[in-house]
Amino acid sequence: MHILTLTPFYPTAEDDASGCFIAELVAELERQGVESSVIAVYPLHRSRPSVAPKAHPAVWRKYFAIPGNAGLSSAGRFLYSALRSEVKNLHQERRPISLIHAHAALPCGHAAMLLAKDLDIPFVVTAHGLDVFSTRQVPGLLGRRCAAVSKKVYEAAARVICISEQVSQRVRESCNATRISVVYNGVDSSLFYPASDQPTPENPVILSVGNLIPIKGHELLLRALASVATSHPGVQCKIIGDGPERSRLQQLARELHIEDRLRFAGRRPRSEVAEAMRECTLFALPSYYEGLGCVYLEAMATERAVIACRGQGIEEIIRHRENGWLIEPSSISDLTEAVDTLLSDEGMRERLGHNGRHTVLQSCTLEHHAKELRAIYLDCAQ
Repeated sequence: MHILTLTPFYPTAEDDASGCFIAELVAELERQGVESSVIAVYPLHRSRPSVAPKAHPAVWRKYFAIPGNAGLSSAGRFLYSALRSEVKNLHQERRPISLIHAHAALPCGHAAMLLAKDLDIPFVVTAHGLDVFSTRQVPGLLGRRCAAVSKKVYEAAARVICISEQVSQRVRESCNATRISVVYNGVDSSLFYPASDQPTPENPVILSVGNLIPIKGHELLLRALASVATSHPGVQCKIIGDGPERSRLQQLARELHIEDRLRFAGRRPRSEVAEAMRECTLFALPSYYEGLGCVYLEAMATERAVIACRGQGIEEIIRHRENGWLIEPSSISDLTEAVDTLLSDEGMRERLGHNGRHTVLQSCTLEHHAKELRAIYLDCAQ
């Protein structure tokens, strides 16, 4: 098989974590015998990215789009126009393309639908988050237009691949797509593995990894940190990630008198994220709008106790107090209890961490992910 992957997410020289879940998956698919050509795309009004040196080879291609969310519903058609000649030549001059795999309905899924029609081949599309019709991202009339285009994409696809049952349900609620498969993201277990004979740090460290945006729940984490500061006087918190919430969160830390316990590390390379997970005492990301969340699986793979929210995709993986800890979204009391309990009970942390890694190795590695995708490709390309 020769698969053409279209994606707006891909690791860059500046941020090798961006789209790593695509690059690592494509590399594993090639190890399983699936040839891939990857086109990573970006709108004309943004600067051209450069592929991260260690990422699977890809080419960046620009396309015209009206800046901002206003242009999202039409971006797929512009992307199709930008890629049409190149993809046709790739199909004719190299090994023929068996199938196109688009990541997200807009703009790549829309472009893939049009390209696949030209080439008379199937396409599949992966829905990566809960906002599968872009109506949260783009409200109002423009959002309804995005939903209409996305609906056409999902209904035309040979398969809609969802990263969790939660995401699958969102697709089913608003369109007639019937060819839907749930395929959980996979972890690179050669990068995310437990520490070996690492001494216990003098002060416990709570680690959180995620973009600094409201849905990730960092404000809740800071308030929980302040609540346990008296009973755990040495506790520290490290946050990896960046975004528009950073200044507000720094101000909140000052107001809560925890600025000396908190470190904003910014974006870090994948290798440093993995090392931070091995070094932390527990991992917490109280995100309340999460399709699945690769970072939870990565922390579980390093045998860290993980705190996440109920009602998100990760609830399909984490069993409360068995291989992780689940709280109600936006519940400061729940999060404070979880942090306090896990900081106090080393035996429970170790048990949750051990069971969490076992869960990942049993069903959520890159090998599992690629094997399931390969089977879908074979089925759709027949």
